[in-house]
Amino acid sequence: MNDQWAKELQERVQKIRAGGATKYHEKNAEQSKLFVRDRLELLLDPGTIRVEDGLFANCLEEGLPADGVVTLTGKMNGQTVCVMANDSTVKAGSWGSRTVEKIIRIQETAQKLKVPMLYLVDSAGARITDQLEMFPNRRGAGRIFYNQVKMSGMVPQVCILFGPSAAGGAYIPAFCDIVIMVDKNASMYLASPRMAEMVIGQKVTLEEMGGARMHCSVSGCGDVLAKNEEEAIELARRYLSYFPANYKQKTSIIEAKSIQAGIRSIEEIVPDNQNVAFDMKELIRAIIDENSFFEMKELFAKEIITGFARLDGRAVGIIANQSKMKTGSLFVDSADKSARFITLCDAFNIPLIFLSDIPGFMIGTQVERSGIIRHGAKMIAAMSEATVPKISIIVRKAYGAGLYAMAGPAFEPDCCLALPTAKIAVMGPEAAVNAVYSNKIAQLEESERNEFIQQKREEYQEDINLYRLASELIIDGIIAPERLRDELKERLELYESKEMIFSERKHPVYPV
Repeated sequence: MNDQWAKELQERVQKIRAGGATKYHEKNAEQSKLFVRDRLELLLDPGTIRVEDGLFANCLEEGLPADGVVTLTGKMNGQTVCVMANDSTVKAGSWGSRTVEKIIRIQETAQKLKVPMLYLVDSAGARITDQLEMFPNRRGAGRIFYNQVKMSGMVPQVCILFGPSAAGGAYIPAFCDIVIMVDKNASMYLASPRMAEMVIGQKVTLEEMGGARMHCSVSGCGDVLAKNEEEAIELARRYLSYFPANYKQKTSIIEAKSIQAGIRSIEEIVPDNQNVAFDMKELIRAIIDENSFFEMKELFAKEIITGFARLDGRAVGIIANQSKMKTGSLFVDSADKSARFITLCDAFNIPLIFLSDIPGFMIGTQVERSGIIRHGAKMIAAMSEATVPKISIIVRKAYGAGLYAMAGPAFEPDCCLALPTAKIAVMGPEAAVNAVYSNKIAQLEESERNEFIQQKREEYQEDINLYRLASELIIDGIIAPERLRDELKERLELYESKEMIFSERKHPVYPV
């Protein structure tokens, strides 16, 4: 009898782990989509322990193996993690009441263990037929999002989006720290194109409505666009390598690497002329460990660069202005992008390095109507509140409120350093002379104007002379370009023990 029980159990387990009907597996293969358990094999460390809960959920109901979701605890990069993964071969990965309960329970496990939570999303959303059981109650679908908010900043939360994340389910990626989307297959939307046409009469494709490339480049809801599922999984593994398990810990220091071979010197990279654009990413590569840059939102708001890197083996977050895009000015989207990244790094004890080459916030009717002031305030608030080590480097220029947003001296960076090419001012010489002397210039004879303008610009340059700024203790040091990497390495090591409380209060009133 015991042998019979064992055989029956084994057969049931195998059937459940096989997922849905063959035709659904074949459909996934046509779309270059992996089966959920194959995704988990790639995600988790091979040969390590893993424990699956809720395997027999809804096992008495035909056609609903595991109720369409796998929930487990395992190892990734040697670190314990909790995972939920939709099985799209089971009713398109839709949610029933037991699906929801399983997700809630694995979230609760992640909270108890204080370990990262990963969401492998491929779901058509709620099963309308089960809405009474899974939608409105205390442990209904809303509880998943409540838990995500509760876990935010406590443990890293990672979403890999392989297929759809529809309707209310779209808020799973929305509440995660990073959303990695598979190009052409992943999508998230509150209403499908069919519903949009029916309700508001708008005809639109799925890609236009909520496709991966759109979200990674236009809406900013996606952080990283992956070519395929294998790359998406590898990106998730790499992303978490920059993070501790939870907010109480720090990222491990790994073996240091040299900078990438063949990179030009910083002196060659940065032009003296403030108005000549250059690629800030090349400068970043000139100071960080080889091949260690992990860029966030690369396709979105390209005028600001945000990403993780290693510097002498230490994990750091980098915020840098990109003069190649929109002169490096801050816009609504780039302010939001920066604020979120700063908050993410600060939550998990990752030091911040600001590389400033900024003419300021963008001006004009369009950005004012879009709320540039409140969005800029959001970035400045996030930067001010960050209590991790903050190092501010003026690479070439920091004008106007751009100096403030990029951790200028008034915002308690642990140091504010400058390269010899740096300038700090309310505005650049050209704009300043025009602002102060426009009436005078208009009154001059044309033959006298150029000489007068040049003279006033030189006087202005002298007023913002870098050595004068250092003399007045506005900046903490002037660093030769070839010394920048070593300076950062030394300061990061010395600032390792930094501890501070920004303000005693319940919480701020966020400028949103």
